[in-house]
Amino acid sequence: MIAPLLDLPAALAEAVGAYEASGNVGALMERLHHLRDGAMPDAIVSAAEVWLHMPEVTGPLYEKVVAEQPTNTRALVILANAYWLSGRGPDVVGELANRALALDPENRAAWHLWALTEANQRDRTVRWLQVTQRFSDDLLAKAALADNAASLAAAEHDKEALALAIATYEDLWNHSPTAQQRAALETALATLRKYEF
Repeated sequence: MIAPLLDLPAALAEAVGAYEASGNVGALMERLHHLRDGAMPDAIVSAAEVWLHMPEVTGPLYEKVVAEQPTNTRALVILANAYWLSGRGPDVVGELANRALALDPENRAAWHLWALTEANQRDRTVRWLQVTQRFSDDLLAKAALADNAASLAAAEHDKEALALAIATYEDLWNHSPTAQQRAALETALATLRKYEF
């Protein structure tokens, strides 16, 4: 007799439900490894879509996808993001981001992960600047640039970083859709404009 095909979405839902009820990460990992080992990468991608917000679920599943589809840029980015959110560290995440960028230099999420993984504050600020230059409409990257430049200015009394932070926050203010966002940016700008080195 032929064994019935596994209903992967239902099995994943059951595994996640059990994990949410028990908090037992070890049992979740054991179940996810068993499920992924018996599934094709495309089936994993389809079934995992609803769990992308849970890195503890996405990571183990996408490890198999990336292993079997090493040129799948989206899978590389999803795995890198899952690793980042679960604290796997900048080296492994940066390596995945670099692989994704080599395959698709226009992948914005890969650029974000690449910038995030730089440990040096000054170099991370430069990376975010590069991302904003490549994607001029990327407000999230501009916010990261402004925050990193402001931190660099405060830590190293760097006038150029301060000017960059102010200019970037001003640009964000110009593109802010709500009064609440503009008020928060005005507070940040007021603080930065008082800096004296």
